[in-house]
Amino acid sequence: MATLDRIEALRRQHSTLDTKLGDEEHRPLPDETIVAELKRQKLRIKDEINQLSRHV
Repeated sequence: MATLDRIEALRRQHSTLDTKLGDEEHRPLPDETIVAELKRQKLRIKDEINQLSRHV
């Protein structure tokens, strides 16, 4: 059960990062450093979700 809870928490974090990324990308002058960092965080979370999903 803890694994499923962790996956759900990661999905919420991924969604939050996706929203932040969209907000940043739609600014008149998006900060590319922030965009790159948000993308890295999203990828790290996605990888962790995939890894945990294999063990469920």
